[in-house]
Amino acid sequence: MIKGLQKTTLIDYPGKIACTIFIGGCNFRCGYCYNSDLVFKLNEIPSITEEQIFNFLETRKKFLEGVCITGGEPTLYPGLEIFIKKIKDLGFSVKLDTNGSNSEVLERLLKGHLLDYVAMDVKASLENYEWVIGTKVSREKLKGSIELIKKSGVDYEFRTTIIPDVIDSEQITAICQEIKGAKRYFLQQFRPDKKAIGEKYRKMKPLPISRLREFQDIARQAIPEVAIRNC
Repeated sequence: MIKGLQKTTLIDYPGKIACTIFIGGCNFRCGYCYNSDLVFKLNEIPSITEEQIFNFLETRKKFLEGVCITGGEPTLYPGLEIFIKKIKDLGFSVKLDTNGSNSEVLERLLKGHLLDYVAMDVKASLENYEWVIGTKVSREKLKGSIELIKKSGVDYEFRTTIIPDVIDSEQITAICQEIKGAKRYFLQQFRPDKKAIGEKYRKMKPLPISRLREFQDIARQAIPEVAIRNC
């Protein structure tokens, strides 16, 4: 299920020089997702073995500080816990990107002290979630993941992609209530992509940055650190 490796990144893991490992497969079907090949074309993407990953990491101990594990949805990977433990044993910090739907796995990873940074995508208000992700999801598990992350003691961020036809001031207000008590929240600029799952998102225009600044002002009423991220 390991489908990609970015050997160096200065942006995926805040404050660290890292590499990024891409895990294939996802239980969401977000229309604006531009990693659609990791969702629908797993068999067409060559796999990378864990042995190849660890051989690479052994050669980068002096140059890399962290490893970012993203997807797809990494918590669907059956060997994730053991995989992360091996990375930690090599001395790297680990950041996990997750959609928060698999709170049981997230809890085990946090209790096992296997994560140093967690980034959870909050797609929309819980009321509108299934409309955005194109499938069903347990709201209780999403809530559980939010609470686990806030109380974990590890560094973290919540983030929302500003989908032009979904996210408005009311949505931002609702999301901020649902992650109330969080210390950090990123508003990520939407960008159209020819590989987006939903055809309308391949040419849709992003909202102007002025609108994102309005959302930032709203979010700052509830969350101490709110920033805009241009993806």
